[in-house]
Amino acid sequence: MAITARVASRINHVPAGAGAIVAELAVAGPMSRQDILSSSGLARATVLQRLNKLFSAGLIEEADRVISGRGRPTQLIDLNKQCALTFVADLGEHHFRLAITDLNPRILIEQVVEFDILTPPYRTLESMASTLLGMMEAIGRNKREVLGICIGLPAPVDFEAGRPAGPSIIKAWEDVPVRDWMAEHLGMPAYVENDVNLLTLAETRRSGRDAGHFFYVKAGTGIGSGIVSQGVLYRGYKGVAGDIGHIQFMSQDAPVCRCGKRGCVEARAGGWAIARDLRVLGIMAQDAGDVLRLHRKGEPEAIRLVREAGLVLGEVVADAVSFLNPEVIAIGGTLAGTGDDLLAGIREVVYSRVLPIATRGLKIVAVDHSPHAALIGAAILVSEMELGPRKAEATVQRLTRVG
Repeated sequence: MAITARVASRINHVPAGAGAIVAELAVAGPMSRQDILSSSGLARATVLQRLNKLFSAGLIEEADRVISGRGRPTQLIDLNKQCALTFVADLGEHHFRLAITDLNPRILIEQVVEFDILTPPYRTLESMASTLLGMMEAIGRNKREVLGICIGLPAPVDFEAGRPAGPSIIKAWEDVPVRDWMAEHLGMPAYVENDVNLLTLAETRRSGRDAGHFFYVKAGTGIGSGIVSQGVLYRGYKGVAGDIGHIQFMSQDAPVCRCGKRGCVEARAGGWAIARDLRVLGIMAQDAGDVLRLHRKGEPEAIRLVREAGLVLGEVVADAVSFLNPEVIAIGGTLAGTGDDLLAGIREVVYSRVLPIATRGLKIVAVDHSPHAALIGAAILVSEMELGPRKAEATVQRLTRVG
């Protein structure tokens, strides 16, 4: 049951420390009362009091399943996935997607808005904020139920500063304080993240491939990657870790990249680069979507160029394997839809160049994301931040505050 006005009206106060229970349930999933008691290290009466208050607030609920054993079956307790919402946004080159999710996360309502890359950033942010508030009213929910908002951007992002941190296709957004603007205008916690990192979160947390050491490559119109080390998203010092699209392989005929440098991986293997090479051959293509369409139609030159792109990606992925020693490499993005014509080149280079100890047990797989994957990743990020150990206590108090 969600936190409605009716539920909130009977809440007095959730005692300090209840946030720790919520944080543990958010990570571990359903737990028995005894397990919660054991992990807390507190007196039984104290834990039961906190559980009763959380039940009353609608923040936790009896889980759908029980544990059978000696004696009576044990009923498990779980976080109520309907007790709060997240606002999420994913900015692309031609449109942005907005959604409101529950804590599963499941999209409750979504809207796609046309986007002109030349539109001033603050006008776009105002459009996002007002549209999300309208969507919330449309589903009959209250802003007090929202954990926070996360916006995914196709740009390097300084996560700690909450703003784009370097050159990208959205040039006017560099150094715009996106997080602070959203937090002030919506009155809630706000986060800004690189879109590939959000895809990485969605893949690791929702796919059943929750590897502790995971490397995700987005092969689309552009090239990027996300890194998970010991289960934690690794962003680097200024948020640009994983920017493999602009690693350079120099040669006399090194192509010019969109970033202005020569020889970048993206300028050789990105969807826009393959489309460029197809146009030189008299075949009309603009981006990765066109490349995929031509590939599926059996266009020989598209197939050839995709295979060559796989070899280029294999070079940078091989280096990443030597540095990161991942358990799983997931190849996503539009070009992943070309299947083995892309993957064969990646696998060939990786297995021929990397020491066997690093490739033993390594899985290199293609993943097919829905258009909502970055939104799901954004919702996961908000939940993990706001229900994590550092913030869970304040979040519980905020969600249960009357008035």
